[in-house]
Amino acid sequence: MNYKFFTSIAIGLCLAIPSFSQNIPSPKEHFGFNIGDDYYLANYTQTAAYFKKLAAADPDRVKLVDIGITEEGRSQYMLVISSAENMKKLAHYKEISQKLARAEDVSMEQAKAMAAEGKAVVWIDGGLHATEVVGSHQLIETAYQVLSRKDDETKRILDNVIILFTHANPDGQELVANWYMRNSDPKKRSTDQIPRLYEKYIGHDNNRDFYMMNTKESTNMGKQLYMEWMPQIMYNHHQRGPEGSVLAGPPYRDPFNYFFDPLMITGIDALGAAMYTRLNAEDKPGFTRLTGSSFSTWYNGGLRTTSQYHNMIGLLTEIIGNPTPEKIPVVPQRLIPNGATPFPVKPTDDWHFRRSIDYSVSLNYAVLDYAARQRDEVLFNIYKMGKNAIDRGNQDTWTLSPKRSEAITAAYKADKAGADSTGTGADESDPFGWGRRGSNIDMKYYDAVLKNPTNRDPRGYILSADQPDFATAVKFLNALVKNGISIQKATAAFTVAGKQYPAGSYVVRTNQAFRPHVLDMFEPQDHPNDFLYPGGPPIRPYDAAGWTLAYQMGVQYDRILDDFQGPFEKIPYGQLQDAPKAMVTAASAGYLLSAHENNAFIAVNDLLKAGVKVYRVPTATPEAPQGSFFVPAGAKAKTLLQQSAVTLGVEATGVKQKPGGLVAVNPARIALWDTYGGSIPSGWVRWILEQYHFPFSVIYPKDIDTGNLRKQYDVIVFVTRAIPAPKGMTEGGRGGGFQFKDPVPEEIPEEFRHNLGKITVEKSVPELKKFLEAGGTVVTIGTSTNLAYHLGLPVHNALVETTKEGKERPLPGTKYFVPGSVLQVAVDSTQTAAWGMPSLSDINFDNSPVFKLDAGAAEKGIKPIAWFATDKPLRSGWAWGQAYLKDGVAAFVAPVGSGKLYAFGPEITFRGQSHGTFKLLFNELYGMK
Repeated sequence: MNYKFFTSIAIGLCLAIPSFSQNIPSPKEHFGFNIGDDYYLANYTQTAAYFKKLAAADPDRVKLVDIGITEEGRSQYMLVISSAENMKKLAHYKEISQKLARAEDVSMEQAKAMAAEGKAVVWIDGGLHATEVVGSHQLIETAYQVLSRKDDETKRILDNVIILFTHANPDGQELVANWYMRNSDPKKRSTDQIPRLYEKYIGHDNNRDFYMMNTKESTNMGKQLYMEWMPQIMYNHHQRGPEGSVLAGPPYRDPFNYFFDPLMITGIDALGAAMYTRLNAEDKPGFTRLTGSSFSTWYNGGLRTTSQYHNMIGLLTEIIGNPTPEKIPVVPQRLIPNGATPFPVKPTDDWHFRRSIDYSVSLNYAVLDYAARQRDEVLFNIYKMGKNAIDRGNQDTWTLSPKRSEAITAAYKADKAGADSTGTGADESDPFGWGRRGSNIDMKYYDAVLKNPTNRDPRGYILSADQPDFATAVKFLNALVKNGISIQKATAAFTVAGKQYPAGSYVVRTNQAFRPHVLDMFEPQDHPNDFLYPGGPPIRPYDAAGWTLAYQMGVQYDRILDDFQGPFEKIPYGQLQDAPKAMVTAASAGYLLSAHENNAFIAVNDLLKAGVKVYRVPTATPEAPQGSFFVPAGAKAKTLLQQSAVTLGVEATGVKQKPGGLVAVNPARIALWDTYGGSIPSGWVRWILEQYHFPFSVIYPKDIDTGNLRKQYDVIVFVTRAIPAPKGMTEGGRGGGFQFKDPVPEEIPEEFRHNLGKITVEKSVPELKKFLEAGGTVVTIGTSTNLAYHLGLPVHNALVETTKEGKERPLPGTKYFVPGSVLQVAVDSTQTAAWGMPSLSDINFDNSPVFKLDAGAAEKGIKPIAWFATDKPLRSGWAWGQAYLKDGVAAFVAPVGSGKLYAFGPEITFRGQSHGTFKLLFNELYGMK
């Protein structure tokens, strides 16, 4: 036998078979260093080029997808990786994933068949928070290993899983990596003190934008998650882990949101078990979970958390790691094994970047291997959760929450007290409520709450087209559309529950797979009272406690408890809605624009830019409500108003007579405070001002300290955390981002040094006082209302108590605590600042400043704009001790010389979401004479 001949044939056959894995370029070949090498980071330009190389080297198993343009104009890439056979049928498997996730018109038998045929879809992202550099780099390394490894596990993964490797923040990686690598001395490299936000507008808050999707990056990713791929598992990489541990991961601490399907929570448990079990098997200690960290599944709005409201198993890990070697400190309580940390890590002084990369790859493989082995289960379970949601939306359903649980107990105790001579209402068989000896609570108390028809979850919501600011309601609907929610539109007028609605109204039903997200956007969150121990300090939620978007945006809607029908057309998934085209009626004198409409401010700013005169109506008339805009008739005005009517839905009502007492509106010279490194709240206001076409300048503390402010500006806006507190006074609230040590000017490039510095009482406040006295306007938000104290205004903190020594001190957390929640305030809409506002308004509040006006304040011209009129202002979230808020002033205006100071304690521009209170800022941004 000619073995040489057969050997040559075999070699030829092998060469004829594609073997792209042999030619996968390694990271070192491309970047010049291994991923995880100390003192080296890759920027996004290099990373994108590497992704393109991977796609070119193995086109049968890799598809490079440009999912959209970032805020700075870069292409945001996602790598789709699977076996060559799967990639040939990629569209088919995507369709299966979509059908199972939406669960519409899919029977149980069909779902099982599709689950058996389909491939698990797993999303793995990195780089969202760009200074958390492990995230972007593990993405590179994992993609390389999945394509280059030939072991059975990798083959099983590629055969059974479609992986979506998604870069979450290209702009941020470019900025942070270039900043780190700018120093030629590796030992001096650092990711600290980057000069600006690593997302153009919002920095770290890019992980708070996913139910709103204001930014391009979150919109790009939301489309892939909720309309294109609908992965069953999504894994969101972050850092950093708790001190004394390597990382925190699933399962997470309580509370979780009560709208979740139980399969969501147990699905997270199962994936978490796979992740930490793998690390333990590989002798990689330091994984902590549950109460070992602060992360929960309560909040909506994060890249990971919003996916959970869509029945996707959303995973988060927070790991340590930096290209500059670091240490794991000695934290004695972390050294003891327990249920939260079964395998503690030992302290070390030499934790290298590569170790964090290796941990991350192991965690990715744990998730991918679970998905491969349990492929049919994860596919079927997302269908089952969706089907459960549809069923719940089609029938009478009650969601249990702390308030309802407490209502059951209260009803029982009230009856018990009436029959109990002691009057205590105590259950002697179970005095601590542990349920170990059974409960004497009769079912009638349960039925009275959880079978009460008025407590049912709604079958749907109707947003009437005749509400005062319908264009903003459409923006709210578009946030739902971006999240894959099904909406319907009325093609004709209709009646439901005795109320008539016009054509063009919208309907959002709850009988859809993503019902948890629908309910979460309309219904109030009921956060439990969560304390470290009975009588102890409160445990702050991971982020907000309440955020109901419909409340924040001031949207009017009706909750419909019974099934209803009407002339409704279903809007195709993902089809964004335009505000309905409005009318520009004939005018002989001019046109009126409603102050209730946020988009009216865009129209006005466009008119002013074009040189068209605009006025406001200071006193209501039968034809013109107070605060309305008046535009004199003219060809240019009519053309621009017609454009606004079409594109913005702003109605211009023609009038035959010019209203009396008009006040001219002039474009104000607006300055917005910012700081070195970037203030997140300032970035949000910058984004808002751009959306509403307000011209403005960004200024820094040095600009203020230089003086001559009145010659340059008419209005200066200070967001929270700009103005320091007086000595002895503590700050509250959510704050403006992370605080680092002050940069050393000599270590900062010349182009950024002007941005250094802080607002000081010694230099800055006197200049602001001069600006006000000379006729300027200062708008302060959140803790920057501290300026009122520095100016010596007759106001003080309303949330204090008097000690035995007769001194005032802030209320302790055991008595009063309101973390990020939605509260209701009364509003004086006759005030210029509140023109167009309703008499009751929902505001975003996070332990925000609340004031009492001192005796004589009114005589000095200080007027409340908004205040807490009741002892129960909570609308959504958690407000412990909310009765202390009653009669407290949330916002006021105070004359200072010839100028005015506006103080808004609540976050009126919160994350670009609180459209319902935008007007409280906008009204101050004009010069009116």
